[in-house]
Amino acid sequence: MGTLITKFGLILVFLVPKLVIFMKNAWYVYILQCADRTLYTGITKDIEKRVVEHNSSELGAKYTRGRRPVKLVYSRKFNNKSAAAKEEYRIKRLSRTEKLELAKY
Repeated sequence: MGTLITKFGLILVFLVPKLVIFMKNAWYVYILQCADRTLYTGITKDIEKRVVEHNSSELGAKYTRGRRPVKLVYSRKFNNKSAAAKEEYRIKRLSRTEKLELAKY
């Protein structure tokens, strides 16, 4: 069995005699630290793209638009959107101190 990752993020798995295509389904929870030292938590499929959006476009969250620049201080990968959303909800209920402690690891 062989694998190949294409420039489109497709993972091709070669099985004899079939070719099975899997989409890259990873979701990420992330915490950003804004210029005013506040924290923002969200989920995305593409962290790098999302941080750029938060820093430079109208696609970023309304909260972060007035608090630029933002920097990524924490991220964690999940297998599906549901798991990422549950973790986002859990993190949003944490205190600032607990979020910063989480970001250390």
